[in-house]
Amino acid sequence: MKQDEAVKSISQSLIDDPMVQAIFLKGSMGRGENDEYSDVDLYCLVDENDEKEFLANRLRHLEAYRNILFSDDIFIIAPQIIVVYDNLLHVDFFTVTPKSFKEKDFFQVIYDPKGLLTPFQLTQNLLLSPNEFDVHVTDVAWFLFQYNKAYKRGNALWAVDMLHQVMTHLSKVLLHRYKPERAQLGLKALESLLPSTQLDEVRKIFTYITPDTHELSVQSIISLLQKEIEWIESTLEEGSQAGSFMKTMMNELECIS
Repeated sequence: MKQDEAVKSISQSLIDDPMVQAIFLKGSMGRGENDEYSDVDLYCLVDENDEKEFLANRLRHLEAYRNILFSDDIFIIAPQIIVVYDNLLHVDFFTVTPKSFKEKDFFQVIYDPKGLLTPFQLTQNLLLSPNEFDVHVTDVAWFLFQYNKAYKRGNALWAVDMLHQVMTHLSKVLLHRYKPERAQLGLKALESLLPSTQLDEVRKIFTYITPDTHELSVQSIISLLQKEIEWIESTLEEGSQAGSFMKTMMNELECIS
């Protein structure tokens, strides 16, 4: 596949760079779950003292594969270049140091002559921490709160967007219960990981997230939360406000028809 060709070409260029200490893949390729439509999440490990100089040379390495149609230099979890090639392959190229390495998700080692990635391999996981779970429960309640305001204003388009935000966070809450070892994958993994009963409910919710039927979607969300709220509250950390916030919004929205 073109993903493998890209990884091979770019990696060879990176290996020839003395500043590069290790190369690895994350995302679907790192987990061995990629298909012909997958993008490439390619990571490069460099020493902190070399980072600034290396960042200036990233496009040269990426161009080793083929012509670049589009690129964008951003920072989310690390310095990152988004690249789309002229064959429409999408590569996200991240640069990390031992200090900035994020110990989440599984990865596949491409190049690591000094074994610098070995300690990080022992910490690979897709679990939610207790704090992360609390944040996602809070965000479900928060976006229901924002939906309620949009609904009362009669702003259907904004209401729909708020419900999409609800489902982004609720997907991780549900996976934390039904497939905790994969919970970080969230919405993109629900189709394959969620039990059929809960998946049918989620599909129903999405069917009604439209400007004309969003009230029906909210009814289905509240119905699903009513089945899960006891477990959610029992799983939250002691002292968390997320459960009470969620129950308040459930009660507030229960009357929507």
